[in-house]
Amino acid sequence: MADGNQPAADIQIDSQLATRLGADISVLDDASRALLAELHRRFASRRRELLTTRVERQARIDAGELPDFRPETRDIREGDWTVAPIPAAIQDRRVEITGPVDRKMIINALNSGARVFMADFEDSSSPTWDAMLDGQRNLTDAVNGTISFTNEAGKEYTLNPPEQRAILMVRPRGWHLDEKHVRVDGEAMSGSLFDAAVFLKHNAKTLAEQGKGPFLYLPKLQSFEEAALWDEALEAIEQQMGLEAGSTKVTVLIETLPAVFEMHEILHALKRRIVGLNCGRWDYIFSYIKTFRRHPDRLLPERGQVGMTVGFLRAYSDLLIQTCHRRGALAMGGMAAQIPIKGDDAANDDAMARVRADKLREVAAGHDGTWVAHPGLIPLAMDVFDQHMPGKNQLDNLREDVSVTRDQLIAPSAGSITRAGFLANIDVCVRYLAAWLDGLGCVPIHNLMEDAATAEISRAQLWQWLHSGDVELDDHTTIDFALFDNALARIRERIPSEGLPGQARIDEAVEMLRQLTHADELADFLTLPAYEKLD
Repeated sequence: MADGNQPAADIQIDSQLATRLGADISVLDDASRALLAELHRRFASRRRELLTTRVERQARIDAGELPDFRPETRDIREGDWTVAPIPAAIQDRRVEITGPVDRKMIINALNSGARVFMADFEDSSSPTWDAMLDGQRNLTDAVNGTISFTNEAGKEYTLNPPEQRAILMVRPRGWHLDEKHVRVDGEAMSGSLFDAAVFLKHNAKTLAEQGKGPFLYLPKLQSFEEAALWDEALEAIEQQMGLEAGSTKVTVLIETLPAVFEMHEILHALKRRIVGLNCGRWDYIFSYIKTFRRHPDRLLPERGQVGMTVGFLRAYSDLLIQTCHRRGALAMGGMAAQIPIKGDDAANDDAMARVRADKLREVAAGHDGTWVAHPGLIPLAMDVFDQHMPGKNQLDNLREDVSVTRDQLIAPSAGSITRAGFLANIDVCVRYLAAWLDGLGCVPIHNLMEDAATAEISRAQLWQWLHSGDVELDDHTTIDFALFDNALARIRERIPSEGLPGQARIDEAVEMLRQLTHADELADFLTLPAYEKLD
């Protein structure tokens, strides 16, 4: 794998910062370091090329081109092929829970009663150096069954017996994110390769022996070429570890607008290892906004009005189900971000009714499972799927009634922008960013569990509304920078004065949002400039 003229030992690890932060760096043993160096040397240039391709495609869309199915891959879309068989351990994935890789979360999620726990190095984690290292150690302890945690009050958390635990899946960071604390030949390496390689190096063989993996969730793909890069990288890791090619199974999140036009191609590029696609709804909405940032005719209304029953999202969900089942892959539904509301029975009943209706929509459409962000929603989601999906999945529901066109997938959504919705975008973005800068990637705000995806919707909508011209609130107030700057300056009047996650970094978050929103170009990801501020 590696260039024989370059020693694998030429890798720089920020061990001094890890020591200062109290992080356990032992997960980066000599074998892991050698693997990381080899992966960087083999795949870094291709990764950079694909990220450049993203920029070039976006420039064409900014100039007026519209996304579409690729004519050169028509044979793949129309061909008769299926993916490899789905392992028995993950044929029933009716309810999955997601969350960050901290110790208590991992234990509670594995014990939650969900079928699957997706341990997340990406949208629900703030990638501080100590969090990324400790997360790897926590997952290894979980795989080995030795993980435990004792809180400040002395309460101890341990794992249920193996047969009562959720199946573990791990989501590494997306291709666009670096791991700046690991440098190979002077270059920061890919956060994707770092997360996946370290996890697999320490856990793949154990999981394979248990018949429980290894299983990954792959985020933020925009093309089948990016999927093919993952296939090559995972095969390289498998070869180095003496594992059978294709033994690492993956689920891909379809959470970018470009990717929805390449679902067959993504399945085909990963067909020996892919087991499903997931409707990553929040990131998908963010991607729609970002993709059409220069298209005023495709503005979306405020986030609360963009549900899965609107045209372009319903088309996306239906097409994903049809595509997956045609190819023998599972079609996973999206996230319920609601949190049970204590002290207000009426509000809680209303929130749970909306969750139930959403999960009923998913199972009726043919989805094989769904996501929740809070363990309190698992019984509700499980009940809906148990009632309407008696088998392990719905692979036999081919959705032959579905016929989705390009125009349906990119159709704008009607609606309005209320003053409350405008202010909520500012407040959510600032509060989430402040918490993220303080090391928290998953934050309860307004009875929703917010992660990077929902903060990105808020931030991108603000930019687009302000830069499109002639956009108004529903009371006919023009959305301009005077309105935005005044609302941003008065944010402390609208948020709690104490007890917020990241309270000490509110002013820093306010300034970051101000700069990002005033900028002439919409930043691709909020987390890229924010990452430079993390230890």
